[in-house]
Amino acid sequence: MPSKNSGGSAPEGAGTALSSGANEPSADPSAPPRRGRRITKRRLFGIDRSGPPPAQTLSNQPLNPWTIPNAIGFLRLAGIPVFLAVALSSDDGQDALAAILFAVIGWADYLDGFAARLTGQYSRLGALLDPIVDRLLVVSGMVVCWHFNLLPRWAIALVVAREVFMLGLSRYGLSRGIQIKINWPGRLGVAPTMGAPFFAMVGVHWLALITLYCGLALALTATGLYIRDGVAQARAGDARKLSSSD
Repeated sequence: MPSKNSGGSAPEGAGTALSSGANEPSADPSAPPRRGRRITKRRLFGIDRSGPPPAQTLSNQPLNPWTIPNAIGFLRLAGIPVFLAVALSSDDGQDALAAILFAVIGWADYLDGFAARLTGQYSRLGALLDPIVDRLLVVSGMVVCWHFNLLPRWAIALVVAREVFMLGLSRYGLSRGIQIKINWPGRLGVAPTMGAPFFAMVGVHWLALITLYCGLALALTATGLYIRDGVAQARAGDARKLSSSD
């Protein structure tokens, strides 16, 4: 899944005004950030995502790793091996501490997005780090479910294959200068996909299956749309190169 809330690449927009001292990203990447602008409630909570991505997250910008949202991302990343160690050392995979760790790492994704919008500390690294951590967390949860046979293994294999494919697609897009923006099926599919291993680990099997299949359907729909948009961007880029060479 490409980045949705992080310090990060999610498009931002405007709505009901709310006073804030956060920096507002400029449409010109070379221009300094403008201070004292008003941030909206809808934007702050990630509801309004209209408009272009923050300039600091674009491919020609520096990584800028030392931000509050990125610190949250680093903590999330460090928590994944801890979760795996706890979950895989349990007797049946249904361990309360492992489930809590998984939930905290997952929900912290929204915390780093909130922090980025509140502080204006967007960064290129945040745009790259957020989807990687999300996918690693999903794959880690599915590894636990596979090991203890908590969910249908064919569905687990499909989820993991999709996540690995999206990582490769994202890296390929970056190498071609293609900006892959998260779409609504991809955005809506995050919660059920992450919810499936969580509910499996806490023993609510019927809800785990519902969220697994819903998340999988949304994720596969999103992947098809990403491929379509990526191909369209690549063709447009090739057409511009041909026209400029004439």
